[in-house]
Amino acid sequence: MVSTIRALALAVLLAAGTVVATSAQAQADTTICDQYGSTTIQGRYVVQNNRWGTSATQCLNVTSTGFRITTQQGSAPTNGAPVSYPSVYLGCHYGNCSPGSTLPMQVSRIRSATSSITYQYTGGTYDAAYDIWLDPTPKTTGVNQVEIMIWFNRQGSIQPIGSVVGTTSVGGRTWEVWRGNNGGNNVISYVAPSALSSWSFSVMDFVNDVKARGAITTSWYLTSVQAGFEPWNGGTGLAVANFSAAVSG
Repeated sequence: MVSTIRALALAVLLAAGTVVATSAQAQADTTICDQYGSTTIQGRYVVQNNRWGTSATQCLNVTSTGFRITTQQGSAPTNGAPVSYPSVYLGCHYGNCSPGSTLPMQVSRIRSATSSITYQYTGGTYDAAYDIWLDPTPKTTGVNQVEIMIWFNRQGSIQPIGSVVGTTSVGGRTWEVWRGNNGGNNVISYVAPSALSSWSFSVMDFVNDVKARGAITTSWYLTSVQAGFEPWNGGTGLAVANFSAAVSG
């Protein structure tokens, strides 16, 4: 999730030229502790530390299929924003595009968009969130206008942006739907009633549901899909054990 704080803070840092993302091809396991450090895996995905909300140490052990949080010393009130969003993604995020990505791609041109994710959970206060980003333009930098969040799991007294607007069935599962705005972008969240550890699904099922709600049109662009965690407290040991995604037009 991009909160107002993250969006504004990262925009300021980018404008000042102070954000430096380390980028290297991960062959063996790689450790990332830099605030916005990143690396690539499988020659097609980017893993990012994205410690945007705290100065406390956060480190990732990046594997060939995902990552694990090995250190997370930040802490934030549960009625506010999380401390980070360590994640793995396909597409473009703040100008850092995954190798060979077909994104951004106009929704009307997408024939198939599929993904598979396996999470591993531990203690702490956090959500396990799959983000789908959309914008009216083929934007590769800055904040997109619409963020779809799929909450696979949440621990502690935290909740999505906005308020509950109902329930729906997407991808053969029932979800509680939240809708709101964080001051930087609109957010539509789909919250699982109980924790999901793994799932293979069509990204377009969620995109089409958001389109049916009038939040986007087929002229908009899918810019990235991301899987990770938003920790408020704790989270050491949380892992994306496996991630894959593919978009064709």
